[in-house]
Amino acid sequence: MKKFNINTNKWYFNTWFICILFACWFLFFIPPVIGAVLLIIKTITENNNEQDTQQLNSNNEQLTNKNRQLTEQINQLAQINDTLTKQNKNAQQLASNNQKLIEQNNILQKKLNELGVNDYHDTQQKIQQMEAQAQNQLNQMQASSKDKLIAMNNEIRSNNELINKLRTEIQELQKKDNKLKNSIASQEKKLARSKELYNSMDYAINNFFTTDIPYENCKLNYRDLNSAELLAPSIILQLHCMDVKSLRTSYRENEKLIDKVLQEYSTRYTTKANKTIYNLVVIALRSEMQNVLYNLKYEKLDNAIEQIKDICAKYLVIAGEGNQSIAGTLTKFIGELEYLFMNSAKIEYNYYVKREQAKQEQLALKEKMKQEAEERKALEAEKQKIAKEEEKYNNEISKIQDTLSSTTQQAEIAKLQARILELQSQLSQVVVKKDEISNLQNGKAGTVYIISNLGAFGENVFKVGMTRRLDPQDRINELGNASVPFKFDVHSFIFSQDAVALESKMHQMLNDKRVNKVNMRKEFFKVSIDELEQLVNEIEPTAEFNRTMVASEFRQTLSTDSNYTSTYSLENDDDEELE
Repeated sequence: MKKFNINTNKWYFNTWFICILFACWFLFFIPPVIGAVLLIIKTITENNNEQDTQQLNSNNEQLTNKNRQLTEQINQLAQINDTLTKQNKNAQQLASNNQKLIEQNNILQKKLNELGVNDYHDTQQKIQQMEAQAQNQLNQMQASSKDKLIAMNNEIRSNNELINKLRTEIQELQKKDNKLKNSIASQEKKLARSKELYNSMDYAINNFFTTDIPYENCKLNYRDLNSAELLAPSIILQLHCMDVKSLRTSYRENEKLIDKVLQEYSTRYTTKANKTIYNLVVIALRSEMQNVLYNLKYEKLDNAIEQIKDICAKYLVIAGEGNQSIAGTLTKFIGELEYLFMNSAKIEYNYYVKREQAKQEQLALKEKMKQEAEERKALEAEKQKIAKEEEKYNNEISKIQDTLSSTTQQAEIAKLQARILELQSQLSQVVVKKDEISNLQNGKAGTVYIISNLGAFGENVFKVGMTRRLDPQDRINELGNASVPFKFDVHSFIFSQDAVALESKMHQMLNDKRVNKVNMRKEFFKVSIDELEQLVNEIEPTAEFNRTMVASEFRQTLSTDSNYTSTYSLENDDDEELE
């Protein structure tokens, strides 16, 4: 059956129009017939449209199902593709591993060929032989180590026994020493009490008792009193050198030598009188020596040595006048003691030297800090000055560039460009100087100078110092202003990023050449010009070195006996020369 494809959306298919046609039935029945036809056509068309819609919906559902099936098939294919990709990668990995195994197999085969084996059994035998050799070597080493261990244990055991024995002996000696010290302390206390008791009895008898027995017979004789003084503890002054370990060791060694001399000469006197004279001389010399050491001061060593000589000469005269028979041995004895006593004075004097060195080091540090502060202040002022110059040049260049941008004449443009280049050149010099100031302000950069003053210090005397001045010649001029009669000659300027370390290194290398061995602030060294030039070339080969000592003022001074003046007059002796 043929379907009608009529558009029912036309106005004459509307319900209201069909109703109007039916309402006009009284006009020869034509309008109702037309309305009935239109109604039939509309109904058939709507039925056909409904069937078409159902058919389309059915087709749409079928297409959706097919689309879903295709999507599932695509997903399955993607999974299969991923699986194949993984399998491909695994195959490549297996191929790579196979290649590595082949290479390893080739390497192992080469090693087997080098070992001289060709099959598995040969390899096993070779391995067993090597294991047997290794085991034999291990057994030999274990046996040797065991023997060495036993020997070391025996040695340690014997050393421990010796240590225990020595410890026991030390403990016993310490006990004996403690007993002796306690005994000495006890005897000293008893002796002191006995002396005090004797003095009180002497005072009481002299002031409160009267007796017919002469008191002189009750007193102890002088020989017994001298013996008591020898036994009583003497007063030992605390010396400064005992506070320094190295000096304390040296002083004690010198004291041992003195005791050895005393012991040697004490056995030469047999009579009581000679022994008494000897003991009195020893006590007196020791007392005088302690007095000299107590009064020793810095820069007074020569006076102390002269005092020791005078003391020894005085007691030599006293001892010789007392008994001529022992004058010869006493002369030799006091001569040996004089030398050792002078050593004691020198050792004690070293303490004052060390103290003076520490004092000078502190002064040097303060002076260095003061100098650094002044140099930093000068550098800061110079930096501000440079900054103003830099700003001035930049402003001038900016003005000329503004003028250049508004100028069209070629001659004027060329003139302005030349002026800009000139200012930029001057500005670059200012920037370089600014960088130099920044380097000098970093706390380490500076210039090490080597100078001399022939008129003030003589030949082969040089000063090695350091300055952070932008112009190191300013520091040289400052040193030569008033402290010395002539100007300094400069032999070398060495710039360094770490001038402090460079100066310290040079001072250390020249330490044995110092003019002043005590005051490290004095940076003067007695060294030849050749040695100094070689030292500079080793430290800084690019540094300039001037070997000449100009000393112009000093040489001019030697050339005349009269003073030079700053005035000059021209005497006109011949009037004809003026015509």
